[in-house]
Amino acid sequence: MHYFKHETAVIDEPVEIGKRTKIWHFSHISANAKIGNNVIIGQNVFVGKGVVIGNGCKIQNNVSVYEGVTLEDDVFIGPSVVFTNVKEPRANIEQKDNFLKTLVKKGATIGANATIICGNTIGENSFIGAGSLVTKNVNDQSLVHGIPAKHIKFI
Repeated sequence: MHYFKHETAVIDEPVEIGKRTKIWHFSHISANAKIGNNVIIGQNVFVGKGVVIGNGCKIQNNVSVYEGVTLEDDVFIGPSVVFTNVKEPRANIEQKDNFLKTLVKKGATIGANATIICGNTIGENSFIGAGSLVTKNVNDQSLVHGIPAKHIKFI
Protein backbone atom coordinates (compact mmCIF):
# COMPACT_ATOMS: atom_id res chain seq x y z
CA MET A 1 0.00 0.00 0.00
CA HIS A 2 1.45 3.38 -1.03
CA TYR A 3 -0.54 5.36 1.57
CA PHE A 4 -1.12 5.09 5.33
CA LYS A 5 -4.52 4.12 6.73
CA HIS A 6 -5.14 3.94 10.46
CA GLU A 7 -6.75 0.63 11.45
CA THR A 8 -9.99 2.41 12.49
CA ALA A 9 -10.42 4.23 9.17
CA VAL A 10 -12.98 2.91 6.67
CA ILE A 11 -12.29 3.09 2.94
CA ASP A 12 -15.03 2.06 0.51
CA GLU A 13 -14.13 0.75 -2.93
CA PRO A 14 -13.39 1.87 -5.52
CA VAL A 15 -11.29 4.91 -4.56
CA GLU A 16 -8.09 6.52 -5.75
CA ILE A 17 -5.62 7.44 -3.01
CA GLY A 18 -2.25 8.97 -3.84
CA LYS A 19 1.21 8.18 -2.56
CA ARG A 20 2.26 9.25 0.95
CA THR A 21 -1.31 10.20 1.91
CA LYS A 22 -2.26 9.63 5.56
CA ILE A 23 -5.78 8.80 6.72
CA TRP A 24 -6.18 8.95 10.48
CA HIS A 25 -8.49 7.56 13.20
CA PHE A 26 -12.20 6.99 12.54
CA SER A 27 -12.19 8.63 9.11
CA HIS A 28 -14.44 7.36 6.29
CA ILE A 29 -13.63 7.64 2.60
CA SER A 30 -16.65 6.93 0.36
CA ALA A 31 -16.61 5.16 -2.98
CA ASN A 32 -15.39 7.00 -6.07
CA ALA A 33 -13.48 9.60 -4.06
CA LYS A 34 -10.20 10.71 -5.58
CA ILE A 35 -7.47 11.80 -3.15
CA GLY A 36 -4.10 13.09 -4.34
CA ASN A 37 -0.54 12.59 -3.12
CA ASN A 38 0.78 13.84 0.24
CA VAL A 39 -2.68 14.51 1.68
CA ILE A 40 -3.34 14.42 5.42
CA ILE A 41 -6.86 13.51 6.49
CA GLY A 42 -7.28 14.05 10.22
CA GLN A 43 -9.38 12.18 12.75
CA ASN A 44 -13.11 11.71 12.21
CA VAL A 45 -13.16 13.10 8.66
CA PHE A 46 -15.86 12.04 6.19
CA VAL A 47 -15.11 12.22 2.46
CA GLY A 48 -18.27 11.82 0.39
CA LYS A 49 -18.95 9.95 -2.81
CA GLY A 50 -17.05 11.34 -5.79
CA VAL A 51 -15.23 14.07 -3.84
CA VAL A 52 -11.95 15.21 -5.39
CA ILE A 53 -9.07 16.23 -3.11
CA GLY A 54 -5.90 17.53 -4.76
CA ASN A 55 -2.25 16.97 -3.88
CA GLY A 56 -0.84 18.36 -0.65
CA CYS A 57 -4.16 19.12 1.04
CA LYS A 58 -4.55 19.03 4.81
CA ILE A 59 -7.95 18.39 6.34
CA GLN A 60 -8.06 18.77 10.11
CA ASN A 61 -10.27 16.79 12.53
CA ASN A 62 -14.09 16.58 12.45
CA VAL A 63 -14.73 17.75 8.87
CA SER A 64 -17.27 16.35 6.40
CA VAL A 65 -16.37 16.97 2.75
CA TYR A 66 -19.67 16.18 1.04
CA GLU A 67 -20.44 15.05 -2.49
CA GLY A 68 -20.04 17.97 -4.90
CA VAL A 69 -16.98 19.47 -3.18
CA THR A 70 -13.65 19.72 -5.01
CA LEU A 71 -10.46 20.78 -3.25
CA GLU A 72 -7.64 21.73 -5.61
CA ASP A 73 -3.96 21.30 -4.62
CA ASP A 74 -2.51 22.59 -1.33
CA VAL A 75 -5.82 23.48 0.34
CA PHE A 76 -5.95 23.69 4.15
CA ILE A 77 -9.23 22.89 5.89
CA GLY A 78 -9.26 23.76 9.60
CA PRO A 79 -10.93 21.67 12.30
CA SER A 80 -14.72 21.40 12.32
CA VAL A 81 -15.21 23.24 9.01
CA VAL A 82 -18.70 22.65 7.58
CA PHE A 83 -19.47 22.20 3.89
CA THR A 84 -23.10 22.09 2.80
CA ASN A 85 -24.38 20.48 -0.39
CA VAL A 86 -28.02 21.66 -0.54
CA LYS A 87 -29.06 25.34 -0.23
CA GLU A 88 -32.38 24.73 1.53
CA PRO A 89 -32.23 21.37 3.33
CA ARG A 90 -35.40 19.77 4.68
CA ALA A 91 -35.63 16.47 6.54
CA ASN A 92 -38.79 15.35 4.77
CA ILE A 93 -37.72 16.26 1.19
CA GLU A 94 -35.18 14.12 -0.72
CA GLN A 95 -32.76 16.48 -2.48
CA LYS A 96 -29.86 14.33 -3.66
CA ASP A 97 -30.53 15.57 -7.21
CA ASN A 98 -30.09 19.16 -6.01
CA PHE A 99 -26.50 18.98 -4.72
CA LEU A 100 -24.60 22.11 -5.73
CA LYS A 101 -20.91 22.11 -6.60
CA THR A 102 -18.38 23.83 -4.35
CA LEU A 103 -14.87 24.54 -5.63
CA VAL A 104 -11.99 25.40 -3.31
CA LYS A 105 -9.11 26.59 -5.48
CA LYS A 106 -5.40 25.95 -5.11
CA GLY A 107 -3.72 27.16 -1.92
CA ALA A 108 -6.88 28.35 -0.16
CA THR A 109 -7.12 28.21 3.63
CA ILE A 110 -10.38 27.77 5.50
CA GLY A 111 -10.16 28.49 9.23
CA ALA A 112 -11.63 26.43 12.06
CA ASN A 113 -15.42 26.24 12.39
CA ALA A 114 -16.10 28.14 9.15
CA THR A 115 -19.21 27.17 7.16
CA ILE A 116 -19.10 27.11 3.35
CA ILE A 117 -22.54 27.31 1.72
CA CYS A 118 -22.66 25.12 -1.39
CA GLY A 119 -22.56 26.50 -4.91
CA ASN A 120 -19.70 28.91 -4.19
CA THR A 121 -16.08 29.10 -5.32
CA ILE A 122 -13.31 29.86 -2.85
CA GLY A 123 -10.56 31.68 -4.78
CA GLU A 124 -6.94 30.71 -5.22
CA ASN A 125 -4.74 31.46 -2.18
CA SER A 126 -7.69 33.05 -0.38
CA PHE A 127 -8.11 32.90 3.38
CA ILE A 128 -11.42 32.32 5.17
CA GLY A 129 -11.25 33.48 8.80
CA ALA A 130 -12.19 31.08 11.59
CA GLY A 131 -15.91 30.92 12.32
CA SER A 132 -16.92 32.71 9.10
CA LEU A 133 -20.06 31.96 7.09
CA VAL A 134 -19.29 32.01 3.35
CA THR A 135 -22.48 32.77 1.41
CA LYS A 136 -20.96 33.93 -1.91
CA ASN A 137 -17.88 33.47 -4.08
CA VAL A 138 -14.54 34.54 -2.60
CA ASN A 139 -11.99 36.25 -4.88
CA ASP A 140 -8.44 34.99 -5.40
CA GLN A 141 -5.98 36.23 -2.72
CA SER A 142 -8.85 37.60 -0.61
CA LEU A 143 -9.09 37.56 3.18
CA VAL A 144 -12.71 37.28 4.29
CA HIS A 145 -14.17 37.05 7.76
CA GLY A 146 -17.45 37.33 9.62
CA ILE A 147 -21.11 36.30 9.45
CA PRO A 148 -21.71 36.62 6.60
CA ALA A 149 -18.08 36.64 5.44
CA LYS A 150 -17.00 40.00 4.07
CA HIS A 151 -13.86 40.98 2.17
CA ILE A 152 -11.25 42.46 4.55
CA LYS A 153 -8.25 42.89 2.23
CA PHE A 154 -6.22 41.20 -0.48
CA ILE A 155 -3.31 39.09 0.74
